[in-house]
Amino acid sequence: MNVRLATIEDLSAIVDIYNQAIRSHSATGDMKEYLVEERIDWFKKFDSYNYPLYVAELYEEVVGYATISPYRQGREAMKQIAEISFFVDYSSHGKGIGTCLLTYVISDSKRINKNTLVAMLLDINTKSINLLKKFKFVEWGYLPGIINLDGAKCGHMIYGLKL
Repeated sequence: MNVRLATIEDLSAIVDIYNQAIRSHSATGDMKEYLVEERIDWFKKFDSYNYPLYVAELYEEVVGYATISPYRQGREAMKQIAEISFFVDYSSHGKGIGTCLLTYVISDSKRINKNTLVAMLLDINTKSINLLKKFKFVEWGYLPGIINLDGAKCGHMIYGLKL
């Protein structure tokens, strides 16, 4: 397994993986799948020095990715806090890819000058919650029943890790 910074050539695989999460109705609040072209501007917002986008490769195939995004962008006092998101190809679940991604991102956080990671996820996403707990993320907040997934309600969880 290899984790590295993403390149534009990885965008198609990243979009495919994210669209799987959308179809699952348990891993994101997005409801409409994306085309690769629709995600180019999103991809360009990431940079290797402050807010990277990482990919995990298995046998030279992208099987997962993680992003580091600004938390409360533009607020100077919060620039060392970042939101982490991660997604794994559904055909590759159970192979340690999420663990590998989180290990890498946490270890790279010092280089990008982040001292706190925050993850925001649906309360029905138990696999991701369990992975975060494995890395000592702690529940910092819960907003019950505020997410509407085509009529099904779920809550929004906030997990954090001080590095």
